Amino acid sequence: MMWERIRQRWQGPGGCADVLYLAFPLILNSSAHTIQMFVDSVFLARHSQAEMAAAVQASIISFTVISLFLGIAQYVNAFVAQYTGAERPYRVGPAVWQGVHFSFAAGILILGLIPLAEPLFHWVGHDQVHRQYEIIYFRIICISAGPLLINSSLASFFTGRGKTWIVMIVNSFGTVVNLILDYCLIFGHFGFPEWGIAGAAWATVAAHSFSAIVFFLLFMQSKYRRQFHTLSGYRLDRGLLRRLLKYGTPNGIQFFLDMLAFSFFVIFVGRIGKDALEATSMTFRINLLAFLPMIGLGIAVTTMVGQALGRNQPDQAQRSTWSAFYLTITYMSLMALGYWLIPECFIAPFLKRGSPEYVRLAPTITALLGFVGFYCLFDTGNIIFAAALKGAGDTRFVMIVAVILSWSLMVLPTYLVVKFGGGLYAAWIFITIYVCVLAFVYLLRFVHGKWKSMRVIEPPPLSATSAPPTMPTTEADAP
Repeated sequence: MMWERIRQRWQGPGGCADVLYLAFPLILNSSAHTIQMFVDSVFLARHSQAEMAAAVQASIISFTVISLFLGIAQYVNAFVAQYTGAERPYRVGPAVWQGVHFSFAAGILILGLIPLAEPLFHWVGHDQVHRQYEIIYFRIICISAGPLLINSSLASFFTGRGKTWIVMIVNSFGTVVNLILDYCLIFGHFGFPEWGIAGAAWATVAAHSFSAIVFFLLFMQSKYRRQFHTLSGYRLDRGLLRRLLKYGTPNGIQFFLDMLAFSFFVIFVGRIGKDALEATSMTFRINLLAFLPMIGLGIAVTTMVGQALGRNQPDQAQRSTWSAFYLTITYMSLMALGYWLIPECFIAPFLKRGSPEYVRLAPTITALLGFVGFYCLFDTGNIIFAAALKGAGDTRFVMIVAVILSWSLMVLPTYLVVKFGGGLYAAWIFITIYVCVLAFVYLLRFVHGKWKSMRVIEPPPLSATSAPPTMPTTEADAP
């Protein structure tokens, strides 16, 4: 009986095999990104422990700023998925272009934060050495924002249609570019200057720019220009842009305020002491090994839910979501066992066994990985059920819940812990509570089913449900 139920869950539309087929390239893509961030941290830790800790702090703060706009750019995926499911390909190209227009403007806006780096990190209040490195890293990473946002918008053209292998291949090459330049620019190998933390940041700029250029060239292929209007749809479509902002802005705000909450958490922990900051930074980097690969499954869920709702098949959307949940909880359980049973295997790349740093930090990191192993099981719900709700367009609920819970259960309690001397482990208890409660709330919202009647795309024209006549030649598709 049990094996029969497993077989039924595995097979058919929306089954585990169906989800894994779409998600596997995205998991590899997220895993490659995880490896890149992990290796980046290892390189910096070998160059300087202070640079590694500063890069984690500065990357969290810079990504917090970028995340407000990234959440909107990434939401192009839901539009592409629903237009694809509704068999309206002529709207796909214009939807992507609205994301590109938005991303370009947002990238220019973020450049304006570069002069504010010094007062910002003076306010953060870390010691002089860490603060100097944080300012350097933040200023350079701001330059990468525009390419990253454009990259995300263009990648949605492929993920939203289920063409996930292309995304994996392009971003994997971008990861290779990043890792090679990391090695060259951090340590000064092969005739490159030894820039340390600045080299790591410039490697990130180069990698994002590389991926954005490749995606744009693929997006502009003649077969896509004819079918999806990827050239003729370049114009600003105010109605479509308003819809993107209507549904994407809550997603961006949720992303931003969630990252801001984690930024404050790290800032407050850093005020406990240098060891607390470095141990927390390394633990968060190790946590990425569990979290980031499953982001690929979350993107797949958003795509599958969007396509199913575009076809008016909410039951299939629901089945796909539960299949993704079972796959994710399996992986998270294995990672949790690793964190609990063999934490030294995760610490070893950062700290040489027996070194003064290992003696000083390893016991604390081991204890923190105990928290991570517990809450990553609940993070399954935060990844999968939130992705399903976003795929339908229920972004306001996701935003409101995440903001209220992150600040009431994590940020404020952590501030009070630091203020009244509660210690590092007390702060980590509250972050664990936040992750667990958030997962439970998302589960209730998903089970309630209101999302099944939601759509982000406009209704089709009353006169016809098919696309307008396709341009007969490539030249006619030009603006």
